[in-house]
Amino acid sequence: MVTLQGSNRRSFLRRGAAAGGGFAASAVEGLAARAARAEDGWRARSAPGNGGYGPLRELTRFDPASGFSQTLRLPEGFDFAVFSVAGSPLADGTATPPAHGGMACFATGARGEWRLVRGHGVAGGPDAAPEEAKHRYDSLASGGATTVAVSWKDGALAVGPARRTLSGAVANRSGGPTPWGSWLSCEESTGGASAGWEAPHGYVFEVPSSADEVSEPLPLKEMGRFVHGGAAVDPRTGAVYLTEDQNTAGLYRFLPDAPGRLAEGGRLQMLKVVGEWNADARSGRRAGRTVYVEWVDVDDADPAGAEADPLAVFDQGWAKGAAVFGRLQQCFFADGAVYAASASGGDEGEGQLWELRPRGQRGGTLKLVFESPDAALLPFPDGIAVSPAGSLVVCEGAGRAAPVLRGVTREGEVLDLAGHDGTAVWRGAVFSPDGEVLFANLRGGSRGDRAEPGRTVAIWGPWQQGVL
Repeated sequence: MVTLQGSNRRSFLRRGAAAGGGFAASAVEGLAARAARAEDGWRARSAPGNGGYGPLRELTRFDPASGFSQTLRLPEGFDFAVFSVAGSPLADGTATPPAHGGMACFATGARGEWRLVRGHGVAGGPDAAPEEAKHRYDSLASGGATTVAVSWKDGALAVGPARRTLSGAVANRSGGPTPWGSWLSCEESTGGASAGWEAPHGYVFEVPSSADEVSEPLPLKEMGRFVHGGAAVDPRTGAVYLTEDQNTAGLYRFLPDAPGRLAEGGRLQMLKVVGEWNADARSGRRAGRTVYVEWVDVDDADPAGAEADPLAVFDQGWAKGAAVFGRLQQCFFADGAVYAASASGGDEGEGQLWELRPRGQRGGTLKLVFESPDAALLPFPDGIAVSPAGSLVVCEGAGRAAPVLRGVTREGEVLDLAGHDGTAVWRGAVFSPDGEVLFANLRGGSRGDRAEPGRTVAIWGPWQQGVL
């Protein structure tokens, strides 16, 4: 086990209690305020003093398991670790998969001990030399999920060996945690036999965070076969909200027959705006306007033609008047609402953030809470984390030469938290349950990319001196 020193954050619980339960709601208000100022011709504001953290300076750290060297720019007093680099050995001797994506951090019940579950996988063709793994879903696919035990005690981070916990999936770039302690790993490809795969793809798989070995790869077919984005669970009802990562995308919900036991089946539905047939949410929408929604059933969640037509599920909801969104990616549940990110939506195509508030089984409300009017203002991120103090940490999406991990305050001011000189985008940002450590992935390239392999970083420091 590798131990790395860091600073303590004893004030987290006190700050969290003061902030109350409205973390996400107050945080997205900052995005809305920032967009409104830009539309009124105001110059985008940076957080004074970089949010209280001051200028960034370079630090270099090494991953002992792989020898990989990572340089980050962080505020004074902060430190980081890099680990689980693609290609480095897992606990069973096989290689860590490439393309690190979405991630969640789960409490174990022991103070300061957590488990990180991460998605992996590129969307290319079948692997020429697939690795052996127990319970492999598709013997030609190397995507899936890995789990690593981490702990934070007395200002020190300890990282255990990573283990493969889902094997044989494709393009598991995102997903979402469940309230019962599992990770929903989502495939972003509907490839199958005609593409050379041994099994059909485009499904959601459930990975228990407590798993120490590869889980039984059971595709949850009733949750739909499409190009999945993220997943978010309403803890009050057990309903799972699912996004679709295509330029023509739907927003779905899965109503399980037995909440918390997704494998027992359920019903897939697609969002429809009340009184508006085939509402187009991709452009022409006004931020802050609320509309009522209802849900239409998807009659065949696992259509035989999904490989040839990735929109085979979407088209069923569309035929019943459902709405269309642009490239829905990450989603998360907070403050009684589902927040879903559109990477290509908006009049300028720079991204949107939608808020869906469920109301009973039949309906709810939908509101556009943020639309970026300009890429220079803030290109919509590939990931969002709500900080303990009620601000946002955003993972900048592709398109920037040197992607930055940024903070956005409740006043809409932006600060730089972490930067690097490579091209790997940030993904899967998430705070530890006690707020001491921010974990994030640098996605990296495909297998064999030595300059920019996928890897995970942990960042810690004097958070209390600033707005995060």
